[in-house]
Amino acid sequence: MMRATTPGLPSQPVPEMDQNSSLQQQRASSSSSSRAHQFHHPARPAIVELFNLYLGCRGAQQKLNDSFRETPNKTQKRVTAFNRDLPPSNEQFLLDFEQLKIQFPDQVQLLAVTESVLISLVIQCCIHAPRAEFLLFALRSLCSIGYINWDTFLPSLLSSVSSSEMSVGQGSQTLAAVASTTSSQQSAILPSSAVVPNTSNFQSSNPASPLPSVHAIGSPAQSAAEPSSCATLSPTKPTDAICNGQQPARVNLSIRDSALSSLRQLCCKIILIGLESNLKPVTHADIFYHMLNWLVNWDQKQQGVDEFDSIKYSKPDKALIEWLHSCLDVVWLLVEDDHCRVPFYELLRSGLQFIENIPDDEALFTLILEIHRRRDMMAMHMQMLDQHLHCPTFGTPRLLPQATNMSGETGANARYSPITYPSVLGEPLHGEDLAASIQRGSLDWERALRCLRHAFRNTPSQDWWKRVLLLAPCHRHHAQGPTPGAVFTSDMICEATIDRIVELLRLTNSETNCWQEWLIFSDLFFFLMKSGCLDFVDFVDKLVSRLQDGDQYILRTNHVTWLLAQIIRVELVMNALNKDSRKVETTRKILSFHKEDRSSDPNNPQSILLDFISSCQNLRIWSLNTSTREYLNNEQLQKGKQIDEWWKQVSKGERIMDYMKMDERSIGMFWVVSYTMAQPACETVMNWLTSAGVTELLPGPNLQSNETLMVMQEVSPLPISLLSGFSINLCLKLAFQMEESMFSGQVVPSIAMVETYVRVMLVSPHALFRSLLTLLAQRNQASLSKPAASILVFEMLNYRLLSLYRYQGKSKGLMYDVTKMVATLKAKRGDHRLFRLAENLCMNLVLSMKDFFYVKREGKGPTEFTETLNRIAVTTLAIIIKTRGIAEVEHLLYLQTMLEQILATSQHAWSEKTLRYFPPILRDTLIGRMDKRDMAIQAWHQAESTVLNQCTRLLSPSADPTYLMTYINHSFPQHRRYLCAGAWILKYGHPDSINSLHLGRVLREFSPEEVTANIYTMVDVLLNHINLELQRGRSLQDLMLKACANLSFFIWTHELLPLDILLLALIDRDDDPHSLQIVMNLLDSKELQQRVKLYLINRGPPEHWLFSGTFKRVELQKALGNHLSWKERYPTFFDDIAARLLPIIPLIIYRLIENDAIDAADRVLQCYSAFLHYYPLNFTFVRDILAYFYGHLPAKFILRILNVLDVKKIPFSDSFPQHVNSSNAAIGPPLDYFATLLLGIVNHVIPPLSNCSKTGPMGDICSVRAQHNKTQATSQPGPAIASEGQKPFYQIQDPGTYTQLILETAVIEILSLPVTTSQIVTSLVQIVVHIQPTLVQSSNGLHGASSGVGQSSVLPTSPSGGSTDSLGATRTTPSASGINTSNFVWRSGYTCQQLSCLLIQACGLLLAQLPQEFHAQLYMESARVIKDSWWLVDGKRSVSELESAVSYALLDPTWAAQDNTSTAIGNVVALLHSFFSNLPLEWLDGADLIIKHLRPVTSIAVLRIAFRIMGPLLPRLANAHTLFTKTLSLLLNVMVDVFGRNSQPTAPIEASEISDIIDFLHHVVHYEGQGGPVQANSKPRAEVLALIGQTAENLRPDVQHLLSHLKADVNCSIYAATDQNSSKTMHDLP
Repeated sequence: MMRATTPGLPSQPVPEMDQNSSLQQQRASSSSSSRAHQFHHPARPAIVELFNLYLGCRGAQQKLNDSFRETPNKTQKRVTAFNRDLPPSNEQFLLDFEQLKIQFPDQVQLLAVTESVLISLVIQCCIHAPRAEFLLFALRSLCSIGYINWDTFLPSLLSSVSSSEMSVGQGSQTLAAVASTTSSQQSAILPSSAVVPNTSNFQSSNPASPLPSVHAIGSPAQSAAEPSSCATLSPTKPTDAICNGQQPARVNLSIRDSALSSLRQLCCKIILIGLESNLKPVTHADIFYHMLNWLVNWDQKQQGVDEFDSIKYSKPDKALIEWLHSCLDVVWLLVEDDHCRVPFYELLRSGLQFIENIPDDEALFTLILEIHRRRDMMAMHMQMLDQHLHCPTFGTPRLLPQATNMSGETGANARYSPITYPSVLGEPLHGEDLAASIQRGSLDWERALRCLRHAFRNTPSQDWWKRVLLLAPCHRHHAQGPTPGAVFTSDMICEATIDRIVELLRLTNSETNCWQEWLIFSDLFFFLMKSGCLDFVDFVDKLVSRLQDGDQYILRTNHVTWLLAQIIRVELVMNALNKDSRKVETTRKILSFHKEDRSSDPNNPQSILLDFISSCQNLRIWSLNTSTREYLNNEQLQKGKQIDEWWKQVSKGERIMDYMKMDERSIGMFWVVSYTMAQPACETVMNWLTSAGVTELLPGPNLQSNETLMVMQEVSPLPISLLSGFSINLCLKLAFQMEESMFSGQVVPSIAMVETYVRVMLVSPHALFRSLLTLLAQRNQASLSKPAASILVFEMLNYRLLSLYRYQGKSKGLMYDVTKMVATLKAKRGDHRLFRLAENLCMNLVLSMKDFFYVKREGKGPTEFTETLNRIAVTTLAIIIKTRGIAEVEHLLYLQTMLEQILATSQHAWSEKTLRYFPPILRDTLIGRMDKRDMAIQAWHQAESTVLNQCTRLLSPSADPTYLMTYINHSFPQHRRYLCAGAWILKYGHPDSINSLHLGRVLREFSPEEVTANIYTMVDVLLNHINLELQRGRSLQDLMLKACANLSFFIWTHELLPLDILLLALIDRDDDPHSLQIVMNLLDSKELQQRVKLYLINRGPPEHWLFSGTFKRVELQKALGNHLSWKERYPTFFDDIAARLLPIIPLIIYRLIENDAIDAADRVLQCYSAFLHYYPLNFTFVRDILAYFYGHLPAKFILRILNVLDVKKIPFSDSFPQHVNSSNAAIGPPLDYFATLLLGIVNHVIPPLSNCSKTGPMGDICSVRAQHNKTQATSQPGPAIASEGQKPFYQIQDPGTYTQLILETAVIEILSLPVTTSQIVTSLVQIVVHIQPTLVQSSNGLHGASSGVGQSSVLPTSPSGGSTDSLGATRTTPSASGINTSNFVWRSGYTCQQLSCLLIQACGLLLAQLPQEFHAQLYMESARVIKDSWWLVDGKRSVSELESAVSYALLDPTWAAQDNTSTAIGNVVALLHSFFSNLPLEWLDGADLIIKHLRPVTSIAVLRIAFRIMGPLLPRLANAHTLFTKTLSLLLNVMVDVFGRNSQPTAPIEASEISDIIDFLHHVVHYEGQGGPVQANSKPRAEVLALIGQTAENLRPDVQHLLSHLKADVNCSIYAATDQNSSKTMHDLP
């Protein structure tokens, strides 16, 4: 059989189905053979005769045969007049049976035959009350002499009964053919003791809906090879048919039901007798699931029953009620706590409570109510407090658990479903089918819209939208499969889109300048429409309805018309306006959005665009469809002539415009032209970019080429302010034209064209983003084979688009693609420029990772990284793990494999000082790695004489030129790797005797891989040489001067080696005391600082998109040096030796801090802070370095780190400079400072509760916020840029979204404060504990009664009847001192009740971003608050009072907030749950500290608190077996504290008081066994059962008894027994 699916879960096929089918066939064959043997057993006739004698059937066979030959009417009369001899008395039966037993020596077979006969008779005699009573007597009698094996008899009986019911229901088989089954078919697994094709019709219409899919429970159809002496259950002659084999006529419905009721009633009575004996757990399980099947299918809705038989009765008859009650008696006996034959949990996941047609019966209704009650109590342990508030913030990237065999970008970026809904058992559910089942207006619907509205305000990447949105039904192909992780339907996204439009209209009407918000929204709107997530016709209908009905006075401008004009050229929209049957109606509705422009500034570009946009729209519709032209506005069509006239006047036929000298009116008119004449407008832009003409690029001195190379002359790139107003259609055309010119043209593009292309991409990151490498490969496969195209692409990606790819979630895919190219280039001789550029791009990509990553797309085999990239990958991994944690268990499992992949091709060993700061999980793996440097030095000494001889011949001033080619082509690889080392030694001894031309030529002819190996080897030899010279008594200062002078020869004088690789090689040898000194000398060198200074002068501001001047192209040799520019002609765009150092300097800072060289690191930052403003990841660098070295950095050095940022553009709190500069660490910031930080997170990071487009009882929240933004005084604490509105992506490229910027800025502030971790955490927890009374007092003081309970759809109504008698003290809880409550609530736009709950969520989110040092303090402080709670400290409180208090305290704070009865316990637990929900899985390993601080636990109140805190973590740890068992063991030990054999609780506690905890433990072990939501075939792991069984030995017997099934003992656990039975059965199969 199949167990009922867990309510709320999709019905999924049982994985073992095919296996079980084969297993059943094997068993059927075996059973048939056994039954045949029993049928021919010599004892069978005697036993049958004996029972027939006592049943009164002796000698009746012939009379029955005669009666069937008579007419039906006579037959009916003969039935009542049938004459029989009286049977012997019942007391004689046992004596007769004893006599019969003596005749047959094989007692085992005799017992089996007896059971077989009894089963047949039970089925035959069930409707004959006296005979049924005799059978019960006979069973008791045989049981008394031990002649009934209930463990074989009862399963066989139930199996035969199920088969009999099937035959009756189908009306096609005789009962006799299936009635005498004697083989016991035990279940392979508990939920499937027997499978029958009797599937219930109680299937939910939606497999993923919260209603269950209940499967019927029966037994397999059995062999018909049975004797015909047993009669059918014929309703025609119910009495005479008992002993005859007459074929039945059609089964009459009422008589059939009566017969089935009698059969079930008799079976229940037999089972009740059997339950008086000690049965095996597997028998109890079999009985339970048959009873459950009968209850679920009480109205006989079976497959095979015709339509007439399926009629429902409004009220069950008496017979049915009787067997229902007997069945319920059996169920109650099985699940009663005294015996606990079957855990009550099996009822909770049975789905019994969800049957469609509940009979009118109080007893069954009572059971269903109890199931609901206990299920709800158990599910509460699965859910976090205020779980409905947990919603994606877009402040942190989060990944979906991915299997180790997942590969590529799909696996690397599979996002978590943003919304999960708890099932009836508390398990997280998500998915496409579930989304479709959510009803409009429900709490789940509002939660989904809350997430979408937040997404519209914070614009996550298109990658996120693609993964979570479902296509509109009209755009979805039937063959298209489900979308994993999609949880938002087109109806949801349509409503959220309209909400955003209305919200922006409100802001526009309030005279708030929100043009930037409209631009950002139009970009996203275009993407959604083009992707098919919106049905255009349906969207227009709903938008019209919304603006006409609910918000009829809000449409005052042409913004909606402009918005629709942006998408009118989208193919799906054009199809709707051309081919849809409702095209005329849709067109009329589109035109109805037109409003006359009433701008106060008619020359403003936006005003001009909005004034002419209706004309643009009318012109476009006129060209689309002739059938709709009659509805167009002629006035607007005529207005289009003004656009043409302006265009003719300014273009004058030349179509070249000076975009740098356009006034505001010209800008506005050109924007208008972009909507009406996109192609001419595109041509004018391209003409401008090429207007300066071209010039020939002369070949370098080292290159002799007859090929001419033409380069575009520079002009100013188009300003981003101008580009932002272009229609998206023009931007698409422009991007295509520029791509063709840049990558397929014959002329080298200008920097202005490349920069303009980049700006177009940054302006519309959703509508225009495309992967350049993929794009070029698709358009022209050979384009990337050209070095020029590859160089340009890599420069654009490395210096302009790196952050965009990270934002779009494409960094990993790009890294894999570039790595493959690097692997190809690294062995290619002479191709250094492209290789070093690609390698530098890979460095930046690796360092840009914020979450765990695979080092190979396929996930298997050694990396294709270079040695340099391998080392950087390990460093990045250490930073990620230590500062952000490992998100999922799959990443933890892959970590070891990843390290093996990296180390397989790396020779490096990290120093002890570096490993000291590595996270333990990484340090433990790397600490034992052997350093091969000594071996390398030894190899050098062995080859030294040969190498020096070769270097002398090659590098002497009079070297033979012919030897140069001989060396290049014929020298041994093991000698070539020492070329630079040999040259360095020669240079050290003979400074002026090195032939730099030969050395440079050889190095350029080497492959890039060989040059890298030379650098690493030279560093080892150099450091070894210094140490040897020191031993000889040489001065360290002289040695360092000579070493640096020699390196300058290689780097600056002749530019023979890449500086970035040399610096990395030196810092990787930081265990040598001289390596970092050499690095500092190189960084202090005038040559490098001059290079950096020139870079700053030539490159313009760090915000390159704001630069309005003409870019200067630096000569190739000056930009890259001799080594990289040799034989190269293709000019640079953004590449430079200095720019290559941007990812290197942060790594140098890390290494200096690791070696306690804080002063040196400070000097580097002081010197290069302005340069680091150009580093695209500088914000991430500051955040990560503060977290990585938290607790080890001096306050002054922290200030130096902060200067890397452009502080004016970071939303630091107003009081942050004061606190970070404070010299008194003993006195931390006031609570007001931390509360303001949290308020900033509530306002900008946490998704808002209310829809800002709707005015609730508290007024329009958006208006409140907008008004506050306008009037915010500088003296008020809060974000410094709160009034600037939504940020476009190009302004916040690092970290990527505004929510990330706000959240990580708060993290930087916390990490920078010169106070202890304990002070910070204590302040935050105190705010959470006292937040509600503080806000209530503030709100009452400001607004009086107006701050009452706000009616929010997200805040559920407070439960009625909640006892607060014992919570008196919470009503007078003092407010938190130190918080300036003035205007605090008003600044948020929320009621005080809403704000108190959201501040708790914000605090948990913030703490989850901080290093683990904060977590330990949080656990300690939380435990202290709980233990200090007055109702736990007060020993005078009764158990009932404590139970009332803890029950209320552990309700959601959103409920308590509405009654102003928040408790410290509830708030702290909610804080922990918010914290846990945002914490990476790896960091959950320390969560057990809070329970350790709470122990020893002596009351059930604290026990419940412990389970309420940790319980919701267990489902998340389902796949992290080690962490799951650790947490489960901890909770079990807390149970032992309270219910242990030797424990002494403060008051006597009954075991029944923790029934919900017992049910919860059953559920989570099934959840963990399944590795996810519990399914029909879920079963616990054997090792988990062993753990619970071992711990249970220390519990009181009454509690231990309730956990008896969660043991590995097959004699008491149904789970262990059925698992063993399944394994044994499978083992016995041939």
